Amino acid sequence: MNVPFYIAKRYLISKKSHNVINIISWISVAGIGVGTLALIVVLSAFNGLQTLVEDLYASFDPDIKITAVTGKTFHISDFPKEEIASHKDVEFCLESIEDVALFKYNDKQTVATLKGVDPSFYKMTGLDSLMFEGKVRFDDEETNYLHLGYGIADNLSLYLGSKFQEKVSVIVPKRGNKKSFVPTDEFNRKYASAAGVFSVSPDFDSKYVLSSLSFAQELLNHKNKISSIELKINTNANLDMVNNEIKVIVGANYKVQTRYELNELIFKTNETEKWITFLILTFILIIASFNIVGSLTMLIIDKKKDVWILKTMGANNSLIQKIFFAEGMLINLLGAFTGMVLGALICWVQQTFGLLRLNGGIVDFYPVELQLMDFINVTGIVLVIGLLASWYPARILTKKHL
Repeated sequence: MNVPFYIAKRYLISKKSHNVINIISWISVAGIGVGTLALIVVLSAFNGLQTLVEDLYASFDPDIKITAVTGKTFHISDFPKEEIASHKDVEFCLESIEDVALFKYNDKQTVATLKGVDPSFYKMTGLDSLMFEGKVRFDDEETNYLHLGYGIADNLSLYLGSKFQEKVSVIVPKRGNKKSFVPTDEFNRKYASAAGVFSVSPDFDSKYVLSSLSFAQELLNHKNKISSIELKINTNANLDMVNNEIKVIVGANYKVQTRYELNELIFKTNETEKWITFLILTFILIIASFNIVGSLTMLIIDKKKDVWILKTMGANNSLIQKIFFAEGMLINLLGAFTGMVLGALICWVQQTFGLLRLNGGIVDFYPVELQLMDFINVTGIVLVIGLLASWYPARILTKKHL
Protein backbone atom coordinates (compact mmCIF):
# COMPACT_ATOMS: atom_id res chain seq x y z
CA MET A 1 0.00 0.00 0.00
CA ASN A 2 1.19 3.53 -0.83
CA VAL A 3 1.26 5.01 2.68
CA PRO A 4 1.82 8.70 1.73
CA PHE A 5 -1.04 8.61 -0.79
CA TYR A 6 -3.39 6.83 1.64
CA ILE A 7 -2.78 9.33 4.45
CA ALA A 8 -3.00 12.30 2.06
CA LYS A 9 -6.33 11.01 0.75
CA ARG A 10 -7.67 10.69 4.31
CA TYR A 11 -6.64 14.27 5.05
CA LEU A 12 -8.46 15.53 1.94
CA ILE A 13 -11.69 13.52 1.80
CA SER A 14 -12.16 12.24 5.34
CA LYS A 15 -15.82 12.62 6.37
CA LYS A 16 -14.76 13.95 9.75
CA SER A 17 -12.69 16.74 8.25
CA HIS A 18 -14.91 19.80 8.18
CA ASN A 19 -12.51 22.33 9.63
CA VAL A 20 -11.24 25.51 7.99
CA ILE A 21 -8.17 23.77 6.52
CA ASN A 22 -10.31 21.18 4.78
CA ILE A 23 -12.59 23.88 3.38
CA ILE A 24 -9.57 25.80 2.05
CA SER A 25 -8.28 22.61 0.43
CA TRP A 26 -11.55 22.16 -1.43
CA ILE A 27 -11.50 25.82 -2.44
CA SER A 28 -8.05 25.10 -3.90
CA VAL A 29 -9.52 22.16 -5.83
CA ALA A 30 -12.26 24.45 -7.14
CA GLY A 31 -9.73 27.15 -8.12
CA ILE A 32 -7.60 24.71 -10.12
CA GLY A 33 -10.77 23.22 -11.63
CA VAL A 34 -12.14 26.57 -12.79
CA GLY A 35 -8.76 27.58 -14.24
CA THR A 36 -8.45 24.29 -16.11
CA LEU A 37 -12.05 24.51 -17.35
CA ALA A 38 -11.40 28.04 -18.65
CA LEU A 39 -8.28 26.88 -20.50
CA ILE A 40 -10.10 24.00 -22.20
CA VAL A 41 -13.14 26.09 -23.18
CA VAL A 42 -11.16 29.10 -24.45
CA LEU A 43 -8.64 27.02 -26.42
CA SER A 44 -11.51 25.02 -27.95
CA ALA A 45 -13.22 28.28 -28.94
CA PHE A 46 -10.05 29.44 -30.70
CA ASN A 47 -9.83 26.05 -32.43
CA GLY A 48 -13.40 26.48 -33.63
CA LEU A 49 -12.66 29.94 -35.00
CA GLN A 50 -9.51 28.67 -36.71
CA THR A 51 -11.42 25.85 -38.39
CA LEU A 52 -14.21 28.24 -39.40
CA VAL A 53 -11.70 30.64 -40.99
CA GLU A 54 -10.00 27.75 -42.80
CA ASP A 55 -13.34 26.50 -44.13
CA LEU A 56 -14.36 29.98 -45.28
CA TYR A 57 -11.10 30.57 -47.12
CA ALA A 58 -11.24 27.06 -48.58
CA SER A 59 -14.56 28.12 -50.13
CA PHE A 60 -12.71 30.61 -52.30
CA ASP A 61 -8.95 30.19 -52.11
CA PRO A 62 -7.22 27.10 -53.56
CA ASP A 63 -4.94 24.83 -51.54
CA ILE A 64 -2.01 26.05 -53.65
CA LYS A 65 -1.83 29.12 -55.88
CA ILE A 66 0.84 29.65 -58.55
CA THR A 67 1.53 33.17 -59.87
CA ALA A 68 4.27 34.83 -61.89
CA VAL A 69 7.17 36.36 -59.98
CA THR A 70 7.16 39.35 -62.34
CA GLY A 71 4.07 40.80 -63.97
CA LYS A 72 0.39 40.25 -63.31
CA THR A 73 -0.14 37.64 -66.02
CA PHE A 74 1.73 34.94 -67.94
CA HIS A 75 1.18 32.85 -71.07
CA ILE A 76 -0.34 29.48 -70.34
CA SER A 77 1.81 28.03 -73.15
CA ASP A 78 4.93 28.81 -71.08
CA PHE A 79 3.64 26.96 -68.03
CA PRO A 80 4.08 23.19 -67.38
CA LYS A 81 0.38 22.70 -66.67
CA GLU A 82 0.19 19.10 -67.86
CA GLU A 83 3.01 18.05 -65.56
CA ILE A 84 1.33 19.76 -62.60
CA ALA A 85 -2.09 18.30 -63.41
CA SER A 86 -0.65 14.79 -63.62
CA HIS A 87 0.90 14.99 -60.14
CA LYS A 88 -0.45 12.13 -58.02
CA ASP A 89 -1.71 14.43 -55.26
CA VAL A 90 -3.30 17.13 -57.44
CA GLU A 91 -7.07 16.78 -57.75
CA PHE A 92 -7.82 20.04 -59.61
CA CYS A 93 -5.51 22.24 -61.71
CA LEU A 94 -7.42 25.30 -62.92
CA GLU A 95 -6.60 28.56 -64.70
CA SER A 96 -7.84 31.95 -63.53
CA ILE A 97 -7.38 35.61 -64.32
CA GLU A 98 -8.35 38.63 -62.25
CA ASP A 99 -8.16 42.40 -62.30
CA VAL A 100 -10.01 45.40 -60.95
CA ALA A 101 -13.08 46.51 -62.89
CA LEU A 102 -15.98 48.94 -62.63
CA PHE A 103 -19.45 47.37 -62.43
CA LYS A 104 -22.58 49.35 -63.34
CA TYR A 105 -26.18 48.30 -62.85
CA ASN A 106 -28.96 50.79 -63.56
CA ASP A 107 -27.85 53.99 -61.80
CA LYS A 108 -25.54 52.21 -59.34
CA GLN A 109 -21.84 51.49 -59.76
CA THR A 110 -19.05 49.96 -57.70
CA VAL A 111 -15.43 48.88 -58.08
CA ALA A 112 -14.59 45.21 -57.49
CA THR A 113 -12.22 42.48 -58.61
CA LEU A 114 -13.35 40.56 -61.67
CA LYS A 115 -12.13 36.97 -61.51
CA GLY A 116 -12.44 34.75 -64.56
CA VAL A 117 -12.52 31.09 -63.60
CA ASP A 118 -12.83 27.63 -65.08
CA PRO A 119 -16.29 26.00 -64.68
CA SER A 120 -14.72 23.43 -62.32
CA PHE A 121 -13.79 26.24 -59.90
CA TYR A 122 -17.22 26.07 -58.27
CA LYS A 123 -16.90 22.34 -57.66
CA MET A 124 -13.30 22.66 -56.45
CA THR A 125 -14.16 25.25 -53.80
CA GLY A 126 -17.71 24.16 -53.00
CA LEU A 127 -18.89 27.67 -53.87
CA ASP A 128 -21.89 26.25 -55.71
CA SER A 129 -23.36 25.33 -52.31
CA LEU A 130 -22.87 28.85 -50.93
CA MET A 131 -25.18 30.69 -53.30
CA PHE A 132 -27.30 33.17 -51.37
CA GLU A 133 -29.48 33.85 -54.40
CA GLY A 134 -29.73 32.23 -57.80
CA LYS A 135 -27.47 29.40 -58.91
CA VAL A 136 -24.25 28.72 -60.80
CA ARG A 137 -24.76 29.14 -64.54
CA PHE A 138 -22.20 28.86 -67.31
CA ASP A 139 -21.91 31.04 -70.43
CA ASP A 140 -23.82 30.00 -73.51
CA GLU A 141 -23.80 31.33 -77.07
CA GLU A 142 -26.16 34.17 -76.24
CA THR A 143 -25.39 35.18 -72.66
CA ASN A 144 -22.42 35.67 -70.36
CA TYR A 145 -23.11 35.15 -66.67
CA LEU A 146 -21.70 36.71 -63.50
CA HIS A 147 -21.73 35.47 -59.90
CA LEU A 148 -21.44 38.39 -57.50
CA GLY A 149 -20.43 38.58 -53.87
CA TYR A 150 -23.27 39.56 -51.56
CA GLY A 151 -21.62 42.89 -50.71
CA ILE A 152 -21.17 43.79 -54.39
CA ALA A 153 -24.77 42.89 -55.21
CA ASP A 154 -25.93 45.03 -52.29
CA ASN A 155 -23.85 48.00 -53.49
CA LEU A 156 -25.46 47.70 -56.91
CA SER A 157 -28.96 47.17 -55.46
CA LEU A 158 -29.11 44.05 -57.61
CA TYR A 159 -31.84 41.59 -56.68
CA LEU A 160 -32.25 38.45 -58.74
CA GLY A 161 -35.96 38.34 -58.00
CA SER A 162 -36.57 41.61 -59.85
CA LYS A 163 -39.09 41.31 -62.67
CA PHE A 164 -37.19 43.70 -64.92
CA GLN A 165 -33.54 42.81 -64.55
CA GLU A 166 -31.00 44.57 -66.75
CA LYS A 167 -27.56 43.30 -67.58
CA VAL A 168 -24.51 44.34 -65.57
CA SER A 169 -21.98 46.50 -67.39
CA VAL A 170 -18.33 45.59 -66.74
CA ILE A 171 -15.77 48.29 -67.60
CA VAL A 172 -11.95 48.20 -67.58
CA PRO A 173 -9.31 50.57 -69.03
CA LYS A 174 -7.92 49.57 -72.41
CA ARG A 175 -4.37 48.28 -72.28
CA GLY A 176 -1.63 50.13 -74.16
CA ASN A 177 -3.91 52.60 -75.93
CA LYS A 178 -2.90 56.20 -76.45
CA LYS A 179 -4.96 58.91 -74.82
CA SER A 180 -8.14 59.76 -76.67
CA PHE A 181 -10.40 62.79 -76.58
CA VAL A 182 -13.38 60.44 -76.66
CA PRO A 183 -13.81 58.95 -73.14
CA THR A 184 -15.52 55.79 -74.37
CA ASP A 185 -12.45 54.91 -76.46
CA GLU A 186 -10.38 54.63 -73.28
CA PHE A 187 -12.31 51.66 -71.91
CA ASN A 188 -13.41 48.15 -72.76
CA ARG A 189 -17.00 47.36 -71.90
CA LYS A 190 -18.90 44.07 -71.87
CA TYR A 191 -22.32 43.09 -70.58
CA ALA A 192 -23.35 40.03 -68.59
CA SER A 193 -26.37 38.76 -66.69
CA ALA A 194 -26.26 38.15 -62.94
CA ALA A 195 -26.84 34.43 -62.38
CA GLY A 196 -26.15 34.15 -58.67
CA VAL A 197 -25.07 35.90 -55.49
CA PHE A 198 -22.67 34.05 -53.18
CA SER A 199 -22.08 34.58 -49.49
CA VAL A 200 -18.76 33.31 -48.07
CA SER A 201 -17.43 36.03 -45.77
CA PRO A 202 -17.30 39.84 -45.93
CA ASP A 203 -13.69 39.68 -47.20
CA PHE A 204 -14.80 37.90 -50.36
CA ASP A 205 -18.42 39.06 -50.62
CA SER A 206 -17.38 42.71 -50.91
CA LYS A 207 -14.45 42.11 -53.24
CA TYR A 208 -15.11 39.54 -55.97
CA VAL A 209 -17.31 39.07 -59.01
CA LEU A 210 -16.84 35.77 -60.85
CA SER A 211 -17.15 35.27 -64.59
CA SER A 212 -16.05 32.69 -67.13
CA LEU A 213 -12.35 32.66 -67.95
CA SER A 214 -12.96 33.54 -71.61
CA PHE A 215 -15.19 36.51 -70.70
CA ALA A 216 -12.52 38.03 -68.44
CA GLN A 217 -9.66 37.34 -70.89
CA GLU A 218 -11.52 39.03 -73.73
CA LEU A 219 -12.52 42.03 -71.63
CA LEU A 220 -8.99 42.49 -70.27
CA ASN A 221 -7.32 41.92 -73.66
CA HIS A 222 -5.35 39.00 -72.25
CA LYS A 223 -5.94 36.27 -74.81
CA ASN A 224 -4.21 33.01 -73.75
CA LYS A 225 -2.92 34.75 -70.62
CA ILE A 226 -3.81 34.01 -67.00
CA SER A 227 -3.07 35.45 -63.57
CA SER A 228 -2.68 32.18 -61.71
CA ILE A 229 -2.95 28.42 -61.63
CA GLU A 230 -5.06 27.18 -58.72
CA LEU A 231 -4.63 23.70 -57.28
CA LYS A 232 -6.66 21.52 -54.97
CA ILE A 233 -4.78 18.57 -53.53
CA ASN A 234 -6.06 15.27 -52.22
CA THR A 235 -7.35 15.28 -48.65
CA ASN A 236 -4.75 12.82 -47.38
CA ALA A 237 -1.79 14.55 -49.04
CA ASN A 238 0.78 16.58 -47.12
CA LEU A 239 0.22 20.18 -48.22
CA ASP A 240 3.75 21.42 -47.49
CA MET A 241 5.35 18.44 -49.21
CA VAL A 242 3.22 18.88 -52.34
CA ASN A 243 3.93 22.62 -52.29
CA ASN A 244 7.70 21.97 -52.30
CA GLU A 245 7.38 19.44 -55.12
CA ILE A 246 5.38 21.93 -57.21
CA LYS A 247 8.07 24.58 -56.64
CA VAL A 248 10.68 22.25 -58.12
CA ILE A 249 8.50 21.61 -61.19
CA VAL A 250 7.64 25.24 -62.02
CA GLY A 251 11.06 26.75 -61.29
CA ALA A 252 12.13 30.17 -60.09
CA ASN A 253 9.93 32.19 -62.46
CA TYR A 254 6.78 31.34 -60.51
CA LYS A 255 5.68 31.93 -56.95
CA VAL A 256 4.02 28.93 -55.27
CA GLN A 257 1.99 29.61 -52.11
CA THR A 258 -0.31 27.56 -49.93
CA ARG A 259 -3.64 28.90 -48.69
CA TYR A 260 -2.00 29.54 -45.32
CA GLU A 261 0.79 31.57 -46.92
CA LEU A 262 -1.71 33.59 -48.95
CA ASN A 263 -3.53 34.54 -45.73
CA GLU A 264 -0.56 34.34 -43.40
CA LEU A 265 -1.48 37.38 -41.31
CA ILE A 266 -4.98 36.09 -40.51
CA PHE A 267 -3.86 32.60 -39.49
CA LYS A 268 -0.85 33.85 -37.50
CA THR A 269 -2.96 36.46 -35.70
CA ASN A 270 -5.48 33.83 -34.61
CA GLU A 271 -2.71 31.47 -33.47
CA THR A 272 -0.94 34.28 -31.57
CA GLU A 273 -4.17 35.33 -29.85
CA LYS A 274 -4.78 31.73 -28.81
CA TRP A 275 -1.40 31.31 -27.12
CA ILE A 276 -1.42 34.76 -25.53
CA THR A 277 -4.78 33.85 -23.99
CA PHE A 278 -3.28 30.51 -22.92
CA LEU A 279 -0.45 32.34 -21.11
CA ILE A 280 -2.86 34.76 -19.41
CA LEU A 281 -5.07 31.93 -18.14
CA THR A 282 -1.96 30.00 -17.07
CA PHE A 283 -0.93 33.02 -15.00
CA ILE A 284 -4.37 33.00 -13.37
CA LEU A 285 -3.90 29.28 -12.71
CA ILE A 286 -0.56 30.03 -11.03
CA ILE A 287 -2.28 32.55 -8.76
CA ALA A 288 -4.95 29.94 -7.94
CA SER A 289 -2.20 27.49 -7.00
CA PHE A 290 -1.18 29.74 -4.08
CA ASN A 291 -4.27 28.32 -2.37
CA ILE A 292 -2.51 24.95 -2.47
CA VAL A 293 0.56 26.45 -0.79
CA GLY A 294 -1.63 28.09 1.84
CA SER A 295 -3.72 25.02 2.59
CA LEU A 296 -0.64 22.77 2.80
CA THR A 297 1.10 25.24 5.10
CA MET A 298 -1.88 25.30 7.45
CA LEU A 299 -2.21 21.51 7.23
CA ILE A 300 1.46 21.03 8.15
CA ILE A 301 1.07 23.22 11.23
CA ASP A 302 -2.25 21.58 12.17
CA LYS A 303 -0.97 18.01 11.86
CA LYS A 304 2.06 18.30 14.15
CA LYS A 305 0.52 15.77 16.53
CA ASP A 306 -0.08 13.27 13.71
CA VAL A 307 3.48 13.72 12.49
CA TRP A 308 4.84 13.10 15.99
CA ILE A 309 2.82 9.84 16.19
CA LEU A 310 4.11 8.74 12.77
CA LYS A 311 7.69 9.47 13.80
CA THR A 312 7.33 7.40 16.98
CA MET A 313 6.16 4.56 14.72
CA GLY A 314 9.37 4.84 12.67
CA ALA A 315 8.46 7.30 9.91
CA ASN A 316 11.37 9.42 8.70
CA ASN A 317 11.33 12.98 7.36
CA SER A 318 11.22 11.74 3.75
CA LEU A 319 7.93 9.90 4.37
CA ILE A 320 6.43 12.95 6.10
CA GLN A 321 7.38 15.15 3.15
CA LYS A 322 5.88 12.65 0.71
CA ILE A 323 2.57 12.73 2.60
CA PHE A 324 2.17 16.49 2.26
CA PHE A 325 3.50 16.46 -1.30
CA ALA A 326 0.89 13.81 -2.17
CA GLU A 327 -1.78 15.98 -0.53
CA GLY A 328 -0.85 18.92 -2.77
CA MET A 329 -0.80 16.77 -5.90
CA LEU A 330 -4.18 15.26 -5.01
CA ILE A 331 -5.67 18.75 -4.76
CA ASN A 332 -4.08 19.70 -8.07
CA LEU A 333 -5.00 16.55 -9.99
CA LEU A 334 -8.55 16.41 -8.67
CA GLY A 335 -9.11 20.03 -9.70
CA ALA A 336 -7.50 19.48 -13.11
CA PHE A 337 -9.51 16.33 -13.83
CA THR A 338 -12.78 17.97 -12.79
CA GLY A 339 -12.01 21.07 -14.88
CA MET A 340 -11.15 19.04 -17.97
CA VAL A 341 -14.27 16.89 -17.72
CA LEU A 342 -16.55 19.90 -17.23
CA GLY A 343 -14.74 21.89 -19.94
CA ALA A 344 -15.08 19.02 -22.42
CA LEU A 345 -18.75 18.64 -21.45
CA ILE A 346 -19.46 22.34 -22.01
CA CYS A 347 -17.77 22.21 -25.43
CA TRP A 348 -19.68 19.05 -26.37
CA VAL A 349 -22.99 20.66 -25.41
CA GLN A 350 -22.10 23.73 -27.51
CA GLN A 351 -21.10 21.56 -30.47
CA THR A 352 -24.22 19.40 -30.22
CA PHE A 353 -26.94 21.87 -29.25
CA GLY A 354 -25.43 25.27 -30.10
CA LEU A 355 -26.54 26.99 -26.89
CA LEU A 356 -24.47 30.11 -27.58
CA ARG A 357 -26.01 31.36 -30.81
CA LEU A 358 -24.78 34.05 -33.19
CA ASN A 359 -27.74 35.85 -34.70
CA GLY A 360 -26.97 37.21 -38.14
CA GLY A 361 -23.47 35.73 -38.18
CA ILE A 362 -21.68 33.59 -40.73
CA VAL A 363 -22.61 30.53 -38.66
CA ASP A 364 -25.67 29.90 -36.50
CA PHE A 365 -23.79 29.22 -33.27
CA TYR A 366 -20.36 29.88 -31.81
CA PRO A 367 -17.91 27.27 -33.14
CA VAL A 368 -15.83 25.16 -30.73
CA GLU A 369 -13.53 22.23 -31.42
CA LEU A 370 -11.86 19.94 -28.90
CA GLN A 371 -8.28 18.96 -29.77
CA LEU A 372 -6.16 16.32 -28.06
CA MET A 373 -3.06 18.53 -28.12
CA ASP A 374 -4.83 21.16 -26.01
CA PHE A 375 -5.58 18.55 -23.34
CA ILE A 376 -1.94 17.45 -23.40
CA ASN A 377 -0.69 21.05 -23.09
CA VAL A 378 -3.14 21.88 -20.30
CA THR A 379 -2.29 18.67 -18.43
CA GLY A 380 1.41 19.46 -18.73
CA ILE A 381 1.12 23.03 -17.45
CA VAL A 382 -1.21 22.03 -14.59
CA LEU A 383 1.18 19.26 -13.52
CA VAL A 384 4.16 21.63 -13.52
CA ILE A 385 2.24 24.22 -11.48
CA GLY A 386 1.02 21.50 -9.09
CA LEU A 387 4.51 20.05 -8.64
CA LEU A 388 5.97 23.45 -7.73
CA ALA A 389 3.03 24.41 -5.49
CA SER A 390 3.26 21.08 -3.64
CA TRP A 391 7.04 20.83 -3.47
CA TYR A 392 7.66 24.09 -1.62
CA PRO A 393 5.47 23.40 1.45
CA ALA A 394 6.36 19.69 1.54
CA ARG A 395 10.10 20.24 1.25
CA ILE A 396 10.78 23.59 2.88
CA LEU A 397 7.99 24.15 5.42
CA THR A 398 8.12 20.64 6.89
CA LYS A 399 11.74 21.28 7.84
CA LYS A 400 10.81 24.59 9.42
CA HIS A 401 7.69 23.59 11.38
CA LEU A 402 8.15 19.87 12.09
